[in-house]
Amino acid sequence: MSTRLEAGSPAPPFTLPAASGSEISLADQRGRRVVVYFYPAAMTPGCTTQAIDFTAAGPRFDEAGVVVLGISPDPLDKLRQFRDAEQISFELLSDPDRTVLEAYGAYGTKKLYGKEIEGVIRSTFVIDVDDDGAGTIDLAQYNVKATGHVDRLRTQLDI
Repeated sequence: MSTRLEAGSPAPPFTLPAASGSEISLADQRGRRVVVYFYPAAMTPGCTTQAIDFTAAGPRFDEAGVVVLGISPDPLDKLRQFRDAEQISFELLSDPDRTVLEAYGAYGTKKLYGKEIEGVIRSTFVIDVDDDGAGTIDLAQYNVKATGHVDRLRTQLDI
C-alpha cells in the first residue's frame, strides 16, 4: 500500500473525469477547502449511504464554502447511473486505473468480513487549496465507517 497521508502533507494533485462530463482538478478549487472522499463502489449499500449523507449535508458544506468530491474506480457510466438514481448533488470522479487512490493511500490491503483483500480503503481527506492550486492535507481519515461518517466529519469541521 502507498504511504498514508497525514495533516500537513502536500495533497497529491489530480485531474479526473467526472460523471457530469467535465474534468475536475484539485487545482480548480483554488482558495477553497475540499473534502475528497474515496469509496469502493457505486450503488453498494455503504457507498450509497455515504453519498446520500453528503448530499443531504450539501447545503451546510456549501454555506461553509467546502467542496465535496467523491472518487471511486467505477467507470463513468456507472457513476452517472449512481448520481441519477440517488440524486447526488456533488461531483463523482472516476479513477479506474487507481492512480489517485494509490497516491492518497486509499487503495491497498484491507479486511473484509475477516479476510484480507486488496481494494479501496474508504478514506476521507480535508484539503486546503491555496491560491496557486496546491493543496495541503488538513485532515486524513482511513478506514472510515460509512454510517454516521458525514455527521462526524461535520462535527469535526464545525459545519
